[in-house]
Amino acid sequence: MLLALILLVAVIAIAVVTSLAQRLGVAGPLMLVALGLVVGLMPFVHLPEIPPSWILAGVLPPLLYSSAVNLPALEFRRDLRPIMGLSVLLVVMSSVLLGLFFWVAIPSVGLPLGIALGAIISPTDAVATSIAKRLGIAPRVVTMLEGESLLNDATALVLLRTAIVAIAGSFSLWGAVGAFLWGILIAVVVGGVVGWLLVKLRGLVRNSAASTAIGFTVPFLAYLPAEELHGSGLVAAVVAGIVAGQGAPRLFTPEQRLSDRMTWHTVELVLEGAIFLLMGLELKDIVGAKLAHNEGLWTPIWVAAVALVIVVASRTAYVTVVVWIQGRHADRMNRDAFEKLSRKIDKVAAGEIDLPQRRRAPATPEEQRQRVRGWQARVTRALNDIDYYQSTRLGWKHGAVIVWAGMRGAVTLAAAQTLTDAQTDGHRALLVFVAFLVAVVSLMLQGFTLPWLVRRLHMDAGDATDDDEEHARLFTALWDAGQEALADPGLVDRAGNPFPAELLARMQRRVQVRTDDEEGSLLRTIGELRLVVIDAQRRQLGALARGGEYSSAELRRALNELDAEQLSLQVRLGEE
Repeated sequence: MLLALILLVAVIAIAVVTSLAQRLGVAGPLMLVALGLVVGLMPFVHLPEIPPSWILAGVLPPLLYSSAVNLPALEFRRDLRPIMGLSVLLVVMSSVLLGLFFWVAIPSVGLPLGIALGAIISPTDAVATSIAKRLGIAPRVVTMLEGESLLNDATALVLLRTAIVAIAGSFSLWGAVGAFLWGILIAVVVGGVVGWLLVKLRGLVRNSAASTAIGFTVPFLAYLPAEELHGSGLVAAVVAGIVAGQGAPRLFTPEQRLSDRMTWHTVELVLEGAIFLLMGLELKDIVGAKLAHNEGLWTPIWVAAVALVIVVASRTAYVTVVVWIQGRHADRMNRDAFEKLSRKIDKVAAGEIDLPQRRRAPATPEEQRQRVRGWQARVTRALNDIDYYQSTRLGWKHGAVIVWAGMRGAVTLAAAQTLTDAQTDGHRALLVFVAFLVAVVSLMLQGFTLPWLVRRLHMDAGDATDDDEEHARLFTALWDAGQEALADPGLVDRAGNPFPAELLARMQRRVQVRTDDEEGSLLRTIGELRLVVIDAQRRQLGALARGGEYSSAELRRALNELDAEQLSLQVRLGEE
């Protein structure tokens, strides 16, 4: 009874603090950490021991899954190389540097244990990185930060396991590399299969509430088998989320997508808030465990401070190289060559140039058209990618934000608490305290000063005029798709009945029909016709998404508007 009451009070506190933080213009997670610190220090508050597996296996999979569902997949593909570098190379580099420092600073902590602690501290936290998403910074920076935080946990946890094995004296470099590759492979396969199967199943279950209930199981169905096969369960949940995010526009009804958005926003609010609140509440117990070993607090404090400096310095060095490489990559892209190739393909499509024949049997006209369409799609995608890289070039200001937004959080604390006294040779309290200090100081210091840094650098999310122009171009394309659907002589409603020719002509001329002048049956027919047009526009939206010309944000905005209009029409037609 008492535990249930505590949970209910915590949920209310999370909701109230989050609402208050919005009014004050402060990040809600930071206020929740501060609240937890204050409440946790009260003498009558005693926090029950919470197993770290509850966070690693119970809280993080749904949070990472939800973030992955909303991940801008197009921009993620374009920046996959720098994201993988931040997720793998930077984690390994900072873990080794931190391991060497801990080995020197605390001689009784050997190098393998030092690297284990370094692996715990190195990864950025997806939940903590959500603070940066609320600041309206450049979408490309947000995508890189989010992609890094979703994937670097796999590298860190594999390094942690490898270091623990090395403590027992059975370390193998090739074994560690093999374990990492196996963990990623299993995560991708399991996450992809689970995500695809559940998306197909939810597409068959048309009831939005039932579909959302099935959706709650997806991150855990991906996490558990991946962990059993010695893969990364967290990465499996991320992959399942990416698959679900790509399948939802094609297979889910508007009601399902709306239900998912609203429900998962609530889940994110509660789980994120619980993690940050818990971080603050655990301070007293962690400090008490350290003092119980008759050890002072000065050593872990200065070790944690230097460790945080090493983390920021190594991140600064690596991000500087990434920004420089991305700039050179954008400069070296040859748009003229692709435009020349595009014109040549257009001539092939027009019949002005013969299509090169392969050695096998000559292609049929339909096969030739398919090959030409495939070439056109690939070249168009390449041209749009070039436009993206050159129009969103990373500079030193973006690099500064990427460095400072790399905060540590709940993953660091939960991973540290998985260590046992036997593995740490009696240093568990010290290592957990150091990890806690790095995570909390990183979160509070960088989290509170990040908005100031963004303002000082005069950074924003981009030109609002450009966004409006992109939005106008996208809806012009969707309107054209709707007009083409209206011109189809075989156009029928959902019951298979043809539409009156006069009505089709009126719709094509965009005649405004006044509600009070028309019969109810005609209004219903108009509603059915508009539903057919929306369906054509949604199919065209999917085709445009594959081409890469429009940003994920505008594509999602257009999809939401189409969904809202369809739901409104269905309500007018008397549907549930």
